[in-house]
Amino acid sequence: MLSYIVRRILVSIPVLFGISIVTFFMIRLVPGDTVTALLGTRYSEEQAIQLKAYYGLDKPLYIQYLIWIGNVLRGDLGRSSFSGDSVMQSIIERLPVTLELTLISVLIASLVGIPLGIWAAYRHNRLPDYMATVVGLLGISIPGFWLGTIFILLFALKLGWAPSSGYISFWENPLQNLHHMWMPGIALGVAVSAVVMRMTRSTMLEVLSEDYMKMARAKGMSPLRLLTRHALKNAMIPIITVLGIQIGYLIGGSVVIEQIFSLPGIGRLALQAITNRDYALMQGTILFVGFCFVVINLIVDILYSILNPKIRY
Repeated sequence: MLSYIVRRILVSIPVLFGISIVTFFMIRLVPGDTVTALLGTRYSEEQAIQLKAYYGLDKPLYIQYLIWIGNVLRGDLGRSSFSGDSVMQSIIERLPVTLELTLISVLIASLVGIPLGIWAAYRHNRLPDYMATVVGLLGISIPGFWLGTIFILLFALKLGWAPSSGYISFWENPLQNLHHMWMPGIALGVAVSAVVMRMTRSTMLEVLSEDYMKMARAKGMSPLRLLTRHALKNAMIPIITVLGIQIGYLIGGSVVIEQIFSLPGIGRLALQAITNRDYALMQGTILFVGFCFVVINLIVDILYSILNPKIRY
């Protein structure tokens, strides 16, 4: 098991280097640069030259990349050209918000999507199956930003059940924190619930059609035990795969929801970096999200071996 984890980590290193190369050079293709964003439209050529030299933008691109990746390997993601703050520190400060939003969304997806998928598979080609399929299609089709906006209009502005924006740390006030986070969590988790439900349904249908499941049913095993102890355990690997991918997407893809609800997370930080043409901050946040994907995939692979002992051999 240890050798397997080490191999997976070694394979992940070239992936991260590839992400860093693509991130660094693709950002340079975006119109405008840090100097233009800082100085605006009225500036002298001398000011631009001095500022480019200060940020190292006057060097060839490959030299800029080598300097940046060298600093990254030492744990230094650079400093924001706008705020002057450490990029690593900015990410660490905003990480709890995005992680909490992701956790709430995945928890909703698991508690709603998995039972609904099991129910639909067990009642295949009957009314519950059709209802679950329609709900899943609606969940995938409804955009998160639209659902978040409706939540604000209905629950925040009309009913006053929750604040429309802002954030309070969970450690500062847990109840107020959940009061702020339940709307964005649901808005982000609906689509994930639909994806998990569809995967659970299709996987459970495949497992339930196996001969050993038919034999267990013929022997009179109770439906609850049949579904939870035998069918679900054998169907969990694809479900965990989907959940792992969705967690990675949620960490990097919560930009719109964080912007709508004014949550100070990594997604909003990345959006601000793009708006300001803040190269260091953009590179740091994108590389961090890529690192999260690699770590999540590693955790998913480890869970595979726990759920299915055959994979360990």
